[in-house]
Amino acid sequence: MAGQSSRRFLRVIVTDGRGHRISPNGLAVWLSRLAPVSSRVEITVALVGDQQIKKLNRRFRGLDQVTDVLSFSMESSVPDPCVRENDSRYLGDVVIAIGVATRQALAVGHSFATEVRLLALHGLLHLLGYDHVRGARDIDRIEKRLLRKSCVAKCPAARSPGRVRVSAVGSKNE
Repeated sequence: MAGQSSRRFLRVIVTDGRGHRISPNGLAVWLSRLAPVSSRVEITVALVGDQQIKKLNRRFRGLDQVTDVLSFSMESSVPDPCVRENDSRYLGDVVIAIGVATRQALAVGHSFATEVRLLALHGLLHLLGYDHVRGARDIDRIEKRLLRKSCVAKCPAARSPGRVRVSAVGSKNE
């Protein structure tokens, strides 16, 4: 529908670990429909192997361990974020470890696609300035609200307590 696409303000590019574009089960469309954004912005979601995310976690956070998702904000590292040809601002990158996502999906009993959607949403919220720090905008509250209105069936509104929560890398709030 023309009306729906004109209301979408988030452009999502999904890539593999080498930067090649991929289309994993409508992730980009789902995230763009759900995103709490009011201006034209763009992000990249990269699906990478566990060792690749471990290297990124060590390099940028000083933690030599695998994690589920990392967010790299352009907003904090560039005084005037990149403006794209379509007049959108580039917010940054969300990097998701596919091995961790697979294990987490099995542990909580939903599909890999659902887990990737949850992690992508979590990473996007970090790029938008939400964080886990007390006093900051409550990422858990907004995540639950967005998931309630989403089309993700049979997924928990919040991540299970046994999972590692990951703070945004390079976000304004750290």
